[in-house]
Amino acid sequence: METAALIVVLVIVLALFFDFTNGFHDTANAMATPIATGALKPKTAVLLAAVLNLVGAFLSTEVAKTVSGGIVREDAIIKMGADVFLPLIFAGLIGAITWNMLTWLLGLPSSSSHALFGGLIGATLIGVGTSGIDFGMVLSKIILPALIAPVTAGLIALLVTKIAYSITRRYDNKPDGRDGFRWGQIFTSSLVALAHGTNDAQKTMGVITLALITVGWQSGEHHEPEFWVIVACAFTIALGTYLGGWRIIRTLGKGLTDVKPAQGFAAESSTAATILASSALGFALSTTQVASGSVIGSGLGRRGSTVRWGTAGRIAIGWVLTLPAAGGVGALAALLVVWLGNWGIAIDAVLALAVIVGLFMRSRRDAVTSENAMSDVAESGHAIELPDTPPPTRRQQRIEEARAELKARAKAKAEAKAKAKSEGKSRFKPKGKSKDKVKDKNGKRKGKKKAEPDAGTENLPVTTTQEGAE
Repeated sequence: METAALIVVLVIVLALFFDFTNGFHDTANAMATPIATGALKPKTAVLLAAVLNLVGAFLSTEVAKTVSGGIVREDAIIKMGADVFLPLIFAGLIGAITWNMLTWLLGLPSSSSHALFGGLIGATLIGVGTSGIDFGMVLSKIILPALIAPVTAGLIALLVTKIAYSITRRYDNKPDGRDGFRWGQIFTSSLVALAHGTNDAQKTMGVITLALITVGWQSGEHHEPEFWVIVACAFTIALGTYLGGWRIIRTLGKGLTDVKPAQGFAAESSTAATILASSALGFALSTTQVASGSVIGSGLGRRGSTVRWGTAGRIAIGWVLTLPAAGGVGALAALLVVWLGNWGIAIDAVLALAVIVGLFMRSRRDAVTSENAMSDVAESGHAIELPDTPPPTRRQQRIEEARAELKARAKAKAEAKAKAKSEGKSRFKPKGKSKDKVKDKNGKRKGKKKAEPDAGTENLPVTTTQEGAE
């Protein structure tokens, strides 16, 4: 029993560390777009997100019950016993943390939720077999929501973005456009942070509750997390959120599309609505997938906006790989436990520490902080600098066509007037007698020069006029 108690402590510590990584890994879900548009300063944004994650963790426990009493079968827990099953939970957490740290280093907004579920499933398959997993629950509560939620959130964001731009067309000529949406973003991003606390913090609560049920420290008749578990998980995820996952904030804030205030408002609104609905239904939804789908949808909804599908493809690949990759690492860690017993647990702990420290040290080579995460934000902090100008709206096109037509008419009228004036002058110009005037060397005018005499008149006497002229 002493060994089981020690393993429970290790599981709780590792679960709380996973909760910490979940916090800084998923900060971008709520705060990437308001930081990108200048609605919130970076440090203010992460502080607000941390507080609301803390509050949200106390609002619901439906997702925690899904983790602690849904994916893994309780009868399998009882049959295996604490000495076998607790190390498997430990191994599953190692798989989840390893994937979270790797994707954070790469700046990929992958799903912390699926990393956790993948690690637990992989470890359970090694230690218990297929009988230990409720695959119907995995399909209905994890896989299907992962496929449906991003698409749904993206469609909602696309629709809301189009509506927002259609009702504010008169502001198209403003350089930043629709400044009022920045104030709305403060509200919607706060709602997303609150929703993240109600969904993601509970997953760690569920893992710790599962460990407590396994060792007999909590009754298996109910899966409500203890109050101290809720407090510990809430404060841990809030701390991780405050530190900020700036690499992923950069990807969501400007890597997928250049975000304008109306887009950010639409993306956050759809994200919050989707996550809150899933929390009420007990779906262990990936906040990251929902937020990414919303950002893409908002980019498609604004005319002239460009979605960077290369980045979106990398993120999608990360989504697909998350469950099997984390499950593979969890399975390998579980193999060491099955083969070596307690020594396997010790080796797993050392290897996990080495991986965590190694990935963190690697991230220091090209550190991303609040100072350089959003380098494209204007110095005024109000708008992102776009390299290209969006095409004009239909109303703007009509105005420009009317202006061009007026200019053409005015130009044609001026040309006709100038032509008529020129013709009038040439018609009424008086015809004077032309005189051939010759200037001497000093510039004085001489009289009219007589024509030269013909050859037959050479011997005629010269007149006085001719002499004077000569």
